[in-house]
Amino acid sequence: MSYPFFLLVIISISVLPLQAAEQLRVVGSTTVLPIIAEAAKQYRLLNPALGLTVSGGGSGVGISAIQQGTAEIGMLSRTLTAKEQQRLVPGFKVVAVARDAVAVAVSKAVYEGGVRALTLAQVAAIYRGEIKNWKAVGGPDAAILVIDKEASRGTRHVFAKVVLGDEQARAPGATIISGSNNEEQAAIAGSRQAIGMLSNAWLNDAVRAVAIGDVGKAVLPTIEHVADGLYPIQRELNVLFMGNVDKPANDFVEFLLSDAGQRIVEQVGYLRVR
Repeated sequence: MSYPFFLLVIISISVLPLQAAEQLRVVGSTTVLPIIAEAAKQYRLLNPALGLTVSGGGSGVGISAIQQGTAEIGMLSRTLTAKEQQRLVPGFKVVAVARDAVAVAVSKAVYEGGVRALTLAQVAAIYRGEIKNWKAVGGPDAAILVIDKEASRGTRHVFAKVVLGDEQARAPGATIISGSNNEEQAAIAGSRQAIGMLSNAWLNDAVRAVAIGDVGKAVLPTIEHVADGLYPIQRELNVLFMGNVDKPANDFVEFLLSDAGQRIVEQVGYLRVR
């Protein structure tokens, strides 16, 4: 009777997971997520004892997680607002790990129908509901399906500030509100008449970027035009963490800024900062 009980105890102990010596939780922007997810894979090989987890949710979620102490690093695809800065305890740092363009993206059918470039004024008029048909801007005779993003999303803040003049501006022309880049990419690809806002790295054959700028001077959201400053809707991709006080967080950020980390930035389609 005692032998099976002894064996059961041994088996039960053997399957208990090893506890990581340190925990590092990274939460936030889905634009920054591809960088961090790939970096985490490589970093775990170098630091197998570190419990490193990564999840999205948007820039607003990343900031809230830092404020509430449920994450050590927040991913941000925009700058902090004054109110958000006030809510953080002293010592937090915001560090840029990459640069990116926010593309004005349209369905493939719209692009092939003649809409290859728009002015900022035209994009603003579309989002305000003043231009409702693609024919008005040289495209097919089809109603424009305008896709906006959730108010907490970093991409939305950057887009609204440049295009609409205020990061909190309403977009009465929009009929769909999306969340992550994945959601918006799928919504644009699944339509023949959509327009939306996406990180440059999320473009594909079904989701095309239009050039932005004055007539004859419009440029595409390429890495080259982020670097030379010609593309007007661009931003830094950041991480928020507790400075040098939190060693695991600080070490991981240093990895992101190292040559290995910056190669990952380029691999996923963004512009390195170092």
